[in-house]
Amino acid sequence: MPRLLSGPNLEICPDYAANIYAAARAALINDHTTEQQAIQMLRVVWEAGNTVAKVQWQEQLDQERENQEAQAQLADEQRAQLAQAKRDEEESALKEERKKNKHRDKYTAIQNSGVPNETPVLPSPYALRRLQQGEYVDLWYFTNNGLDDALNTALTADDNAMVMSRLPDGSVTWTPATASRSSNTVVADQNLTFEEFCIACPRMITAMEQTNWTKERILMMATFWRNVQIHPFRSSRDPLAPKALLVYQAEQRKQWHIAVKAPEGPYDLSEINETLLDKTRMRVYWDERRKKDNERDYEVCHLTISQPFLGAHYLLF
Repeated sequence: MPRLLSGPNLEICPDYAANIYAAARAALINDHTTEQQAIQMLRVVWEAGNTVAKVQWQEQLDQERENQEAQAQLADEQRAQLAQAKRDEEESALKEERKKNKHRDKYTAIQNSGVPNETPVLPSPYALRRLQQGEYVDLWYFTNNGLDDALNTALTADDNAMVMSRLPDGSVTWTPATASRSSNTVVADQNLTFEEFCIACPRMITAMEQTNWTKERILMMATFWRNVQIHPFRSSRDPLAPKALLVYQAEQRKQWHIAVKAPEGPYDLSEINETLLDKTRMRVYWDERRKKDNERDYEVCHLTISQPFLGAHYLLF
């Protein structure tokens, strides 16, 4: 059956009573068939043909849809096979590289230089890997304690240990174990001292540059941290004001990283939202108030237990 080029669903039955169809009517008119009956016969024949065409058209559409789905499935399978082949190739290359460079450090040439005046800043491989992926990283990894922890871990870790990790696109790859786990002693941003915060910020900016963050985002983060450090709360006599800045910084930087993955995309973090900062300061105040109330209640309770009430016969007159 010839393939239909257009759909018959919107076709309208011709007006067989019109003069243009006079010859068609005349061919059907006889002693037993009137002109009106001839018109009706022509309509019935057309409708029957249109019904057949509709069925054929629907079959064509179904077949085309099946073909498209089959092609899409085939394309997905081919992409999956290519991705798996690429992962297998990368894994094989990584294993070969590890095998080839297993004890490379033993043979590294000694440079013609003495002990450096400044200790190099070598952050945790885990922190650098998170930055490489554009993910949130605690500032603690760039404090002195964080660098010391990274140094101690590097000296004791097994360089050959590998673990499977998931990339941002959902694929799985092998990575060194030291780059796949966080430190057990990490301190959240809001719990850092302001001195630690100020020390860590420029180090993280340098690490962002080394891990190919865009200049726009590096400038935004640098401006954000500068505005935190020069905010009037920083020099306030109220000890909770600087704490509020640290809490604000921690919360808003995490929120920004969440927004990066949202459909709306990231916003400019650099300017301090004074309304949010005031709300943060109030939360910090009430958290501290509840903490002190709990400590006071504990002390009162402990004192009552250790020194029970003395009866009246112990009173001195």
